[in-house]
Amino acid sequence: MNGLKDILKSRGWFYGIASVLIVLIVVTIGGSFFMLDYALSPEEHRTDTTVCYKELFETYPETRSWVDSLRRKETLRDTFVTMATGERHHALYVNKGSSKTAVILHGWRDCAVDFLYLARLYEQLLGYNVVIPDFHAHGLSEGDRIQMGWNDRWDMLQWLSIFKSDTMLVHGVSMGGATAMMMSAEQMPEGVKDIRFVVDCGYTSVWDEFKGKLSNQFSLPAFPLMYTTSLLCKILYGWSFQEASAIEQVKRCQHPMLFIHGDSDTFVPTEMVYRLYEAKPSKKELWVTEGATHAMSYLKYKEEYLERLKCFLNE
Repeated sequence: MNGLKDILKSRGWFYGIASVLIVLIVVTIGGSFFMLDYALSPEEHRTDTTVCYKELFETYPETRSWVDSLRRKETLRDTFVTMATGERHHALYVNKGSSKTAVILHGWRDCAVDFLYLARLYEQLLGYNVVIPDFHAHGLSEGDRIQMGWNDRWDMLQWLSIFKSDTMLVHGVSMGGATAMMMSAEQMPEGVKDIRFVVDCGYTSVWDEFKGKLSNQFSLPAFPLMYTTSLLCKILYGWSFQEASAIEQVKRCQHPMLFIHGDSDTFVPTEMVYRLYEAKPSKKELWVTEGATHAMSYLKYKEEYLERLKCFLNE
């Protein structure tokens, strides 16, 4: 009789532990899908450029007259190309007839229109042609999941090839900054004589960025959710959070790079820029802006921002 009780008791413990494990597995899988959706879902109203222009003119009023002038001259053009993936992607293009072209890379869940304030600097004040692509799953470009810059680096290299000129500049902000770093180690289009990169508040890696979000917004440790989410991303979309590393790419970059970061940035923590700067071989500059939060360095220091660009481009 006692033996039977012991067996039932041991089975009870087994079933109890198994039930807990099953619950943990289900919660982890559910959490992984939630985390991946949080990270990679596009902006719901991403194609509504009317709202984007309204917000642009409110935040950067100096862009209104410039955009109006381009529209009158019909030189602000919507350009669509088919990527290697077969998807149709969009960019805004301003042809100034220059031998210099700036490619401006926008941030997470933003679009090309949002970054016309930087386009104005390069076209109106620095004499560059300007290309502002909509990333995969952003703006008017096709795609249903954000790629955080990793696969986007190939799309951006295709834009460089399409609009290549003697001198080129890639200027990325936030996710765009990470993308600029991710593409900087790859082979540049043949025929480009001088190419430089400006990285404004870019993250070290997708893993680091969302590990921070998991801790700061949800008070959760990296294990196990980051690992399962990264694995799920690999299974569903072919890339993992670990491999999508800007800092590893920067280690192989031989082109000049200017790093800009606000010292009050918590969205992409400021400490990341110091690690990126340290990892980059020679031909590098660093400007940490006092009191600037995420992607606010230009808005807070407009004149100095322009002067820093001029110095970097003229070296």
